Amino acid sequence: MRPQFADRVKDIEISGIRRLFEAAGPDSINLGLGQPDFDTPRHIKDAAIKAIQEGKTGYTGNNGIPELRTAISAKFKKEYNLTYSPDQIIVTAGASEALHIVMQTMVGDGDKVLCPDPGFVSYASLAILAGAHPVSFPLTADLHIDVERAKELMDGAKLFVLNSPANPTGAVESKESIKAIVEYAADAGVTVISDEVYEHFIYGKKHWSAGQFGDNVITINATSKTYAMTGWRLGYLAASPEIVSQCIKVHQYCQACATSISQYAAVAAYEGDQQPVSVMRDEYNARRDLFCRGLSALGLDFPLPEGAFYAFVPMKPALTQKIIDAGVVIVPGSAFGVNAPEFARMSYATSRENLERALDRIKKVIGE
Repeated sequence: MRPQFADRVKDIEISGIRRLFEAAGPDSINLGLGQPDFDTPRHIKDAAIKAIQEGKTGYTGNNGIPELRTAISAKFKKEYNLTYSPDQIIVTAGASEALHIVMQTMVGDGDKVLCPDPGFVSYASLAILAGAHPVSFPLTADLHIDVERAKELMDGAKLFVLNSPANPTGAVESKESIKAIVEYAADAGVTVISDEVYEHFIYGKKHWSAGQFGDNVITINATSKTYAMTGWRLGYLAASPEIVSQCIKVHQYCQACATSISQYAAVAAYEGDQQPVSVMRDEYNARRDLFCRGLSALGLDFPLPEGAFYAFVPMKPALTQKIIDAGVVIVPGSAFGVNAPEFARMSYATSRENLERALDRIKKVIGE
């Protein structure tokens, strides 16, 4: 008997990012994955070891341990003067689970979800898995949200996905743009999902949390990028009590709780020394300058990334494939939506030495 599969699964593809990551050869220089090459700071690892030694290895409450939700609540207040009580926070298995449970909770068959295009690979696929209909909103030539066009598309939408700093573009949206989107969405009855996982990796601009401009916002974040904790799988969502009370139902059945050890480590991350975050940001800034300067010298013209750790570079698919074949793993723009087939995403979350080696290989390809 042949297995029968749900249309919602058949209608999505395996992530183009993960496919390339898995296929990379031993001598490849991987600029494809958004994986910090820093180690998790020592005080965070120590907190995890201490939790293990103290036997804190069982299930936690569905929402997450109180200490962590309190720490996240304090973070919101300190950094953005936002008041999310601990009861308005759900700790999740990374930002990916937070996105999943929000989609499952907020939309149903045929509902309209506005997603940036180009945008992170998960948004449209998670909407489809929830039975919804993802609709792309375009970006400007400099890879920022076209606010007026986005407003036009909000009629009849349930959700608007906002990502700043953005993956794959590296764009950081202005206060004016975020405020306009949130306020217009509120008037249109649209809930904004604000994915802020790159909030602390910004170069010369400022991050504005969408929740500062309205209560129609679900804020999603994680320790993954900020504290080099991708494998710890620790994220969270913060929202109104009404939304949290419904999201927790999905979380209970698909995950129950985030890993206990990761939760205790995250308490140390949020309450402990923040100097490692500054060190990482400054190093990413230096890598951005080195890499983008090198790409520009090769004749590639693109907006300078303002945040995250990606350059999104206009490039014919044939050239993208030649670079991959030369042992530099980059991600074709088609992985991020229908509006960017002639782009490629390149991550500079790797060492300067690797970036210089990658530039040498790209130079040889372009010179052929």
